[in-house]
Amino acid sequence: MTRIYLLSLLATAIALLAGCGERQKEQTVKVGILHSTTGTMASSEEHVIDAVQLAIKEINESNYLPGIKLEAIVRDGHSNETIFAQQAEDLLARQGVAVIFGGWTSASRKAMIPVLEKHDGLLFYPVQYEGAESSPNVVYTGAAPNQQIIPAVYWAMKDKGAKRFYLVGSDYVFPRTANEVIKDQIKALGGEIVGERYLPLGSEDVEEIVANIKESQPDFILNTINGDSNVAFFRALRAAGIESKDVPTMSFSVDENLLKSMGMEKHLLTDDYAAWNYFQSVPTRENRRFVDNFKKEYGEDSVTSDPVEAAYSAVYLWAEAVKKAALDKESITVEMTQPNVVLDELGNRSFQAPGGIVFIDPQNQHIYKTARIGRIKQDGQFEVEWQSDAPVRPAPYPIFRPMESWDEYLAMLKKGWNGQWSAPPE
Repeated sequence: MTRIYLLSLLATAIALLAGCGERQKEQTVKVGILHSTTGTMASSEEHVIDAVQLAIKEINESNYLPGIKLEAIVRDGHSNETIFAQQAEDLLARQGVAVIFGGWTSASRKAMIPVLEKHDGLLFYPVQYEGAESSPNVVYTGAAPNQQIIPAVYWAMKDKGAKRFYLVGSDYVFPRTANEVIKDQIKALGGEIVGERYLPLGSEDVEEIVANIKESQPDFILNTINGDSNVAFFRALRAAGIESKDVPTMSFSVDENLLKSMGMEKHLLTDDYAAWNYFQSVPTRENRRFVDNFKKEYGEDSVTSDPVEAAYSAVYLWAEAVKKAALDKESITVEMTQPNVVLDELGNRSFQAPGGIVFIDPQNQHIYKTARIGRIKQDGQFEVEWQSDAPVRPAPYPIFRPMESWDEYLAMLKKGWNGQWSAPPE
């Protein structure tokens, strides 16, 4: 009798567990990944896709979000802001993604914002940018100007003694606006701008710019060129006899992946500088683990970079907000991954990122980040020359002008580009 009773209890327990398993069955949540895998930005953006997919894989395999399985829907922005907007529309309206991780150029981000607003969508944007923006539909995991551009210019003037600066950039909203910030700062610190030139995204027509740099004789070049155009620019600098030991360049978009894509030509940038919040060489325990996992997943010759690290961290920050929404619940449901729920929980979310702890400022949805300046070595890695003592609080609107003045400047740029956020190709 006892044996029969025990068997009955066992059968009941098995049935209950089976029922529980059905209740805990994973629900699939689609998340969008929107970056360029073709065009001039592909060499930079395709590795950011890898970072997002690695974070998604880790979250799924570790049961980081119990009851939820993330499914990545990947789209190609073709290095074109109009296509970014179209792809964002597809991801939100037809694919029904809960969030988009994507964008590199500010033109791509700004083109997506009206689509995000239309569908109440949410974008995690992983790249440093020019500031003068704070959209409720965007979480900015890259640097604001006071976390990258402004510290780098101050360092060049105070630590390197530079007074005369030449500004060169791609002709779209980030370089144009970033250089307005730089001009205000250099004027305030008693420096001088000796030249300013732009080229269309993807252009290699750099000879005239380099000739003008040589004629202007700056102490420092401040470079906001994006994508493959950097290769042509540095090649022309060296051909003109402009060496880093004589006229250093501080770049704001040159990273480990761009250097790797240059192959043997990466030596052209040796001893120049870049300003970021993360370098692969950062000696933290979390970063060693991150780099090891990244190489294990994508090959020993793969490299990480600031946008790669920011994109990886963005997925975990989003997941942290989802977990917070489910704190008092038995399990996580699809409803807890929706943008309005996530936004309610984002304030002061933190993550021990590879480059150091990051957390979200609830007032503007930007990230507290450590500012760093690195010197480019022959192997394409960076030696950190300077870093901030603590994570820097984000200030999206540079203090040199009122907020209204920045808004007016951006409106002027857009009008001059016929409603776009970048100059038309030549």
